[in-house]
Amino acid sequence: MALSPHERERYQRHLTLAEIGAAGQERLKAARVLVVGAGGLGSPAALYLAAAGCGTLGLLDCDRVELSNLQRQVLFDTGAITRPKAEAGRERLAALNPEIRVIAHAVQLDAANVMQVVSGYDLVLDGSDRLGTRYLVNDACVLLGRALVSAAIHRFEGQVMSYVPGQGPCYRCAFPQAADGLVANCAQAGVLGVLPGVLGTLQATEAIKLITGAGEPLIGRLLTYDALAMSFSEFRVRRRRDCAVCGDAPSITTPTDATPMMTSGIRRLSASALEELLRSTASAPPLLVDVREPAEFAAGHLPGSLHIPLGELPQRLGEIPPGAAPVFICRVGGRSMAACQLVLRAGVASPANLEGGLLAWSREVDPTLRVL
Repeated sequence: MALSPHERERYQRHLTLAEIGAAGQERLKAARVLVVGAGGLGSPAALYLAAAGCGTLGLLDCDRVELSNLQRQVLFDTGAITRPKAEAGRERLAALNPEIRVIAHAVQLDAANVMQVVSGYDLVLDGSDRLGTRYLVNDACVLLGRALVSAAIHRFEGQVMSYVPGQGPCYRCAFPQAADGLVANCAQAGVLGVLPGVLGTLQATEAIKLITGAGEPLIGRLLTYDALAMSFSEFRVRRRRDCAVCGDAPSITTPTDATPMMTSGIRRLSASALEELLRSTASAPPLLVDVREPAEFAAGHLPGSLHIPLGELPQRLGEIPPGAAPVFICRVGGRSMAACQLVLRAGVASPANLEGGLLAWSREVDPTLRVL
């Protein structure tokens, strides 16, 4: 799609980049990108994709703008309060760049409509705040052969990775076991206002790279960001041959809605409560099961912890003695809660989750513990 003289002026800074140039800008003009979630992540991602000249931009969100959104959702202003996010966002993006087409999807994404919606786009950016939606979007992208840039945030931390069909692992390869509601959303846990700006901008960067072919995308790499430490870390992720959707013998052949989370029977321990439990001499110490990855465990862990990475837990349930009432541990509490959910379904009684993970332990109990 040839650029008009006006477009050449608008995108002049891109045209001077050898890695993008006119050919890359024309690919951006021809691109069809869907942004799932017009919240903290979707706001900066959509703004930068619109500014970059993404020819067709879909904005999907079924919520309305609330006053509490404005602390981080920079797509909206005070005048947009009570308006549907998809419609208010469409107007803002069209005002930013009238050269592009913006499509508002004011719908709740579910198994019944996800394939139809996603099929209209070449690339998807997932900025949803529900685990169930992340898996739903991932599965649809795998089944339809669409590229996906997925990001998530929690309090002061975030993560992002890219999936390209046939080139690397999908979201389920990185996080094979979870149920909706396992990780608190922004309303429940809070979030640093600028955090989604960082991650959403990284999503837009990945999208532009995937469209133009510039640089090295985050395929097979999970990039994490810690705002408190102002540090980035990278974890290698491999495609799982037993992945339920992109594996050699997939069990998921059509998207399904998330199963409601089972929380009854899961104990929740604060760092101080676990410390008191470990100090108690009235009974045997609890079984501590660390479900982080090997590099994280090697950097620092609680003495006596049994190390079983979350992805290996289904095959290693036999290592948890009957009646052990294990305490599961990870970095911030998300993976360990997923482990509790998994073992509860497998018949392990009274599993416990270390709320806030080892970061909470290092903050409240032992600041010398190194946590990656």
